[in-house]
This record gives sequence, C-alpha cells and structure tokens, in this order.
Amino acid sequence: MFGGDLDRRSQPLGFGFCGAPADLTLYPGGPRVGLGLWNSILATVVIEGLTYAAGLWIYLRVTRAKDGIGRWGLWSFIVVVAALYVMNIFSPPPPTERLLAIVAIPYVWLLILWAWWADGHREAR
Repeated sequence: MFGGDLDRRSQPLGFGFCGAPADLTLYPGGPRVGLGLWNSILATVVIEGLTYAAGLWIYLRVTRAKDGIGRWGLWSFIVVVAALYVMNIFSPPPPTERLLAIVAIPYVWLLILWAWWADGHREAR
C-alpha cells in the first residue's frame, strides 16, 4: 500500500490524507501531507456521514431486495450502524484497550455476519 507510516497503511489513501494532520508520508522519506480533518469534530462527523450516505445510496441503487430479509434486514443494519456511530461520538473512551478488544471484536464480527446475511437476500438490478 501507499504510505510510509505503518499505522496508517490500512486506511485508504484518501481518508488518511483527509483526516490526518500534515504528518502522513506517501513513501519513506517523502513529503508529509494531510488536511487535518480530525482537528474538527464537526467536519469529521459531516464528512463521515456524507461518505456513509453516499455508500448507501450507491448500494441501494445497484441492488434490490429479493425478500423481506433483504429489505428489513438491510434497513435494520443501516439504522443500528448509524446509531452505534452516534453513540460512539457521545460516549466516553473505554477504560482499557483490553476491554475495548474484548467487546469490539465480537461485535464487529456480528456486524459483518449481519451485513453478509442481509446482502445474501439482495440481488443486482
């Protein structure tokens, strides 16, 4: 991947560039770039919300539900993910990293399986 910083290689280049302060290197020894979006909570929430909405819009335009699970399973997933995002904004940080891992890993897999289940009941338009 692009990037001289190991901790940011897992991010898509555009999101790393937009969010990071000017400390993201594109290659070892390269110039440091970044727009610093993370310095503004409001701007971060707006950009992330628009990105989520755009992804949903694209997905909903290119797929259609085959049955009720494809319709209501997907919409319940969308609502829960949005609610978790809002709760994350207003909740305090976890007390320990270990507790975060213990709680987050099963819930991430639950969300992945939920999305897979709902997507299995949808088809391309």
